[in-house]
Amino acid sequence: MTEQKSIFIGIGSNVGDRFSHLQLAVEAIHYEVGSVLRLSSCYETPAMGFEGDAFLNACLQVRTCLSAEIVLSKLLQIEERHGRKRFDDGQYRARTIDLDILFFDDQIIENNILTVPHPRLDQRLFVLKPLVEIAADLFHPQQNKTVSKILDVCTDNSPITKHDIQLKNPLQDFDFTAYNFIAIEGNIGAGKTSLTHMMAQDFNAKSIFERFADNPFLPKFYEDAERYAFTLEMSFLADRYQQISDDLAQLDLFKDFIIADYDVFKSLIFSKITLSADEFLLYRKLFYQVYKDIKRPDLYVYLHQNTDKLQQNIKKRGRDYERNLASAYLDKIHLGYLEFMKNNPQSEVKIIDISERDFIENRHDYLWLLKQIQD
Repeated sequence: MTEQKSIFIGIGSNVGDRFSHLQLAVEAIHYEVGSVLRLSSCYETPAMGFEGDAFLNACLQVRTCLSAEIVLSKLLQIEERHGRKRFDDGQYRARTIDLDILFFDDQIIENNILTVPHPRLDQRLFVLKPLVEIAADLFHPQQNKTVSKILDVCTDNSPITKHDIQLKNPLQDFDFTAYNFIAIEGNIGAGKTSLTHMMAQDFNAKSIFERFADNPFLPKFYEDAERYAFTLEMSFLADRYQQISDDLAQLDLFKDFIIADYDVFKSLIFSKITLSADEFLLYRKLFYQVYKDIKRPDLYVYLHQNTDKLQQNIKKRGRDYERNLASAYLDKIHLGYLEFMKNNPQSEVKIIDISERDFIENRHDYLWLLKQIQD
């Protein structure tokens, strides 16, 4: 999964309906750049460097997988779409919207188009006040102090007024708290773990990830399936029970719901494919004895990818033991999931075809997928 970076953006407007300009900018950043994690209050300050109407300013923290240069390009496009006009004379002017990258993770960037951290943020009360409100302990990698300490010694004495009106985080349009437990399922390489990780971060959920990487029998199974199938399935039976029992028992009062990248009943799907008929009957009997009281998800999301896309994803993640996975095996797994969902209607099930989508690299596809899950 592409590394996610935490960035801070300053926004301001002093033309027309300033608050509406700020809100539209927040929504555009949410749609184009990344998930908005925190939003400050709005602060009013006089225009700086020119005669003009007062500015309304705010700061937001965003998580993004984009590079700093691409984020800058996106912000410039958002400014232009919302009526910002730029001039080459170096003079300050009134503007419908002004968007500045203040921090980009802990990176120090100096090139022809971008300087980060923002070179003048320590001189600007209208930046520091909202920034400290949402990230007082944010560390400036060049000044070797927190932004709170920088605010304490800031010499800008401009009048500043905090407004009561609050910008809305567009992530609030999604609400999954009606579910206590969501399971994200799908074929090998469908993106289950990535989606679980992204949703857990965005929606304050406790995440549960399958610990298959530590299973010593998995690589052996891919080398000699007939020999190691039963051993593998039995080891998964024990491991999944231990993990899900422990994770579900450990309540986190500060999380809104639980999201997992697997449902324990996947054991029946895979074992039916990999085991002989007699072995499967024995395995299924043991499975129901072990899992008879296990908590089931309220919502079961199945991510469908076509086989060609699955093979591309599997190749991209580069696990040696998966390199020779046959397409026919993936097809059997898909049919096994469909049969399971048809015959076990204990949870609300949503089957979502993402074969033409890339929710990891494409922000629009991720938001589309969230809408499909919620609707």
